[in-house]
Amino acid sequence: MLTAALITVVLLAVLASLPWWLPARVVALRVRVFERINGDEGIPVPGDLVPVERFEQVYAHPAAGGRSKGAALSDVFWYWLSPGPEMHQEHLEAGDAYDAVARLTRRMLAVRRTEAEELARRCAGRALRDVRGLVRLRDLMIPLWAEFSYELVFAEPCPREARDLIAGNAADVASSLKCTSLRHMGRRDRLNAYLLRNLHRVRLPLPEGLTPRQQAYYLHGAFFTTAVVQLSEAMAHLLLVLARHPAVQERARAGDDRYLDQVIAETMRLYPLFGIAHRITTGDIELDARTTIPAGSVLCFNYPAFHHAGCPDPGRFDPDRFAGPGAKDLNHIPFGVAANRPCPAWRLAPIAMRAVTREVLDRHVLDSSVTHTRSMPHRGPCLLTPRGAPHRPGRALAYLRVRDRWEGVWRSLVQLVLGTYMVWDARRLRLCERHFASDAPENTHAHPGSRHSS
Repeated sequence: MLTAALITVVLLAVLASLPWWLPARVVALRVRVFERINGDEGIPVPGDLVPVERFEQVYAHPAAGGRSKGAALSDVFWYWLSPGPEMHQEHLEAGDAYDAVARLTRRMLAVRRTEAEELARRCAGRALRDVRGLVRLRDLMIPLWAEFSYELVFAEPCPREARDLIAGNAADVASSLKCTSLRHMGRRDRLNAYLLRNLHRVRLPLPEGLTPRQQAYYLHGAFFTTAVVQLSEAMAHLLLVLARHPAVQERARAGDDRYLDQVIAETMRLYPLFGIAHRITTGDIELDARTTIPAGSVLCFNYPAFHHAGCPDPGRFDPDRFAGPGAKDLNHIPFGVAANRPCPAWRLAPIAMRAVTREVLDRHVLDSSVTHTRSMPHRGPCLLTPRGAPHRPGRALAYLRVRDRWEGVWRSLVQLVLGTYMVWDARRLRLCERHFASDAPENTHAHPGSRHSS
């Protein structure tokens, strides 16, 4: 009897402790599984070969410009960004097609500051209408940025059908990238079919050298996948930071845009949207008289490691890092580097994010007690209390803290299983490799398995 009682107590103690140790162990196991599946391809930067001091120099090197061809790792990214990853601006190889779409993207994003702010405010006003209580920040932000991107492309208010298609696609891509859900290709294909039907309504002429399907894939990848997912993720990080740091939130609410810019910069330092950016060298890169990175090497640029290097107490959130002259010495490239495919929204994104943040802070007080990681697989649980309403978040924060811990147990197991499967499936389908080996490389959509609905 005593032994049975003791075993019961031990089992209950182990069960109760799961949220504090199991997720981290599962994440570590998942990383090892991914490494085994992906093999040893890739030179980490910074790393033993390329120290942190040479990070930007190597990143900006003309020979570090290959994007997809020749890297097995590309198969994984193409899988998550299907359909049409070969027309995704970030994955196009250098050439006429890349130059044409990059030129058009810059023109699409070259709106006046006042217009961008007004558009962001309008979209935020609609998204925040009647919102209160517990929300998932990324889910709240996705429809907002879906409307924002639609108006940039079509120069007209976003209809409900389009918003739902764009938001469904973005949520599916984000969830599969976090390995919390398998891909649902039907959602993605429905958005692409909508774009094909409406190419004639795009506010600027699309590149003539592309087929209609390629034009739709370009819009799909650049504006309705990357733009919506990345802006939603960035805003979720920013709002979660404000929710977890009440003093910072109040200071930002006071109206000092310079301080809000510091908050944005520190958020993107601590939680960069890119984890690893891989590039394939198109020529030799000489590091010194004895060391050369040969052509065809896969360089894996680690943004979090670079942002942390040389920074005192790098894991601490401190917007004042960006207050003085020392800010220019920080390792901080949230939008990449100018010489190697910088994010084309480097100017527009901070303007729009600042306007949306102002709308949120004018309407709500934010509180959260959840963990905050760069990947943010929980989508940013947060309590929104309307300004002027009674603000007593104690019980809600206690509930969030416990719920987040226990959700992490189940979520980490789901990520292990689904992530392992999707990486294996991507390597099995070899979308990138087969695209470049094909005699008719218009699109991966025609390849067997590219329509695979996981």
